[in-house]
Amino acid sequence: MTPTSPFSSWARDHFTPLTHLDPDAPLDDLEPLRGLIGDARVVAVGENSHFIEEFSAVRRRVLRFLVERCGFTVLAFEYGFAEGHVLDSWARGEGTEEDLTDHLASAVPVGVDASLRWVREHNRRAERPVGFAGVDVPAAGGSLLPALSLVAGYLRRVDPEFLPEVEEAMRIASSFAGPSAAAAAPRWERLDPAERNALGALLSRLAIRFRSVEPLYVSRGGRRDYDVALRTLEVAAHTDYSFRAMADLFAGRGRTADVSARDHAMAASLLWHLERGGAETRIVLAAHNAHILKSPVLFDGRLTGFPMGHYLHDALGGDYFSLALTGVSGNTADMVPEETAPFGFTVHDTELGAPEPGSVEAVFADGDLGPGLVDLRPRRSSLDGSEPDRTRLQSSYLHVPVVDAFDAVLNTETSTVTAEVLG
Repeated sequence: MTPTSPFSSWARDHFTPLTHLDPDAPLDDLEPLRGLIGDARVVAVGENSHFIEEFSAVRRRVLRFLVERCGFTVLAFEYGFAEGHVLDSWARGEGTEEDLTDHLASAVPVGVDASLRWVREHNRRAERPVGFAGVDVPAAGGSLLPALSLVAGYLRRVDPEFLPEVEEAMRIASSFAGPSAAAAAPRWERLDPAERNALGALLSRLAIRFRSVEPLYVSRGGRRDYDVALRTLEVAAHTDYSFRAMADLFAGRGRTADVSARDHAMAASLLWHLERGGAETRIVLAAHNAHILKSPVLFDGRLTGFPMGHYLHDALGGDYFSLALTGVSGNTADMVPEETAPFGFTVHDTELGAPEPGSVEAVFADGDLGPGLVDLRPRRSSLDGSEPDRTRLQSSYLHVPVVDAFDAVLNTETSTVTAEVLG
């Protein structure tokens, strides 16, 4: 089959096929990835949709490769910063195997479970254990309570005089808490405006207090616990800001790039973990393609937001490598908001049609390329206008300059929705 697009011909010449998608299969076919990532300290592995079997399998396989053959030391996930500390302890051997089910009982199942179980098993025999880092806002943007509970516990130890402020914030937050942003957003909109404003003011006051009396807090509770509590509070403030930004967006009065707060928080949390891990820390970051891309997101020509990958690229340069995952055929998981559903949305098992012209998926189809990956970076010096300008986002498309947005794209060829999320 002869490609019809100049970029498809170029992609075929720069294509690295994969022999396996099975996470437990031999890793030799992934060896070319070592040369692609070089000395990067953060390798982000995406997915064009949550809840896809093939994407989850490939990410676990890439995690294995980067840990076992490239010396990566931390698995970071699109999972709450506050909640992630408990999972780090579990990954390092605390508790029982069954405890993980309890830890993740209320979390949206985006693939943390299987990856963490592999990390814990790896750590049983590893000379240097692999840690876990949550980088997202709490409860997938659905609740401030995981973050505020951590802050309250900290204040009970170091500053009980200020505990009433965080308890009042928790009272307000509990009135609209949900399992995800899809559930919490409509509840937040129904909240009395005075309560919304009071919550924001409390978070601001707490943050100023934390920074102003840092020496006192550190003397009473140590540097590490102070840093964790302060970062958790900062994430809570970003989450609160995001509630208003999303409500304004859906109401048609959203301001330019106002929904960037969540991704900014994610990037800052990852950099927090990277800095505190030391010079030898290397992180595998698992998150949606829409979070790991390096280009700003435009909708109908208007700047919508800056993704996490944009901030990481700006901070780390070549130490950040973005690997998108996509597929050409099969089914995808469309999420439809439904406030009363277990996670605030229902998942529709949606059949994919032929890839849209101009998409990177059409490139793989046109070139008759099966499972494998394409390094996009060499193309940046020889653009000719045939480069893809979109990539799949569930059953729709995210319009971005793919060659600039990602460093490489991995095609699983097909995609299958995970059965556990279907009603």
